[in-house]
Amino acid sequence: MMNTWNRRDVLMAGAALGALPGLTMADKTQAMLTKPIPASGEALPVIGLGTYNVFDVDSTPDQIATRKDIVEQLVSAGGNLLDTSPMYNRSEKVIGDVIDAGIDREDLFLATKVWTDGRDAGISQMKQSADLMRTNSVDLMQVHNLRDTAVHMKSIQELQEAGQIRYSGLTHYTAGAQAALGREMQAFKPQFIQINYSLGEREAERNVLPLAEELGIAVLINRPFQSGRLFSAVSGKELPDFSRDFAESWGQFFLKFIISHPAVTCAIPATSKPHHMADNLGAGFGELPDAAMRQRMAEFFESL
Repeated sequence: MMNTWNRRDVLMAGAALGALPGLTMADKTQAMLTKPIPASGEALPVIGLGTYNVFDVDSTPDQIATRKDIVEQLVSAGGNLLDTSPMYNRSEKVIGDVIDAGIDREDLFLATKVWTDGRDAGISQMKQSADLMRTNSVDLMQVHNLRDTAVHMKSIQELQEAGQIRYSGLTHYTAGAQAALGREMQAFKPQFIQINYSLGEREAERNVLPLAEELGIAVLINRPFQSGRLFSAVSGKELPDFSRDFAESWGQFFLKFIISHPAVTCAIPATSKPHHMADNLGAGFGELPDAAMRQRMAEFFESL
């Protein structure tokens, strides 16, 4: 699907949902941009959806309907990645409820995490995650925050051989952990990593992102808006004129900076608001900044 949706399809789907006004950059390309997963060559759309906090809700009809609308927007625009974790409380169950409500599991790239200690506990938790999400296999299983990595990576590899997991990964969300992440990337050779990276947190540029390129590891980006701090920094300010060819909002400006890095595969902003989802998806269409423009964006943000 991600190779066949064009702007007309997106807008028709948006009209049906009543929630896609932000995809006005899509007329500059035929589909959401994708990047290859180095381990396989599989194309992954550059904008996904994080679920931290925003999917940790009661499974009431209204709450599930809202999340279903958000996931429908993602899929309708050509995206597919949903990222979650047992740490996110009810989020995995809510994803399962959204699938039960009519989202086709085959349209999704489901990424979750193992967040416990010990082999047996880890295997049990990974099985429970799949059950909660109503799936027989998980696309990406990540060791959450490097917790008991050696044990869980071995289990993940065994489950990959059994066809229950497609890709392995490691995650963290703080700059202070990136040195440890780099060591574990070299030791365990995951197929994905997930890290924090944004215009406000650029530490990953020094070591982790170059290492991911060197080792052929796909990169997911969490905290793309630095927990809202980036929007606070530009509150009341207009987009710079130099960015208007590739961004129509601050959210798209921030996301385009991230996904234009050659090592980055997909950014996963979290939201429970349909209009924010629409705007985020707009970053997956149109031009990406080149190296010179990325430098200009960084210098502009530093000057604020």
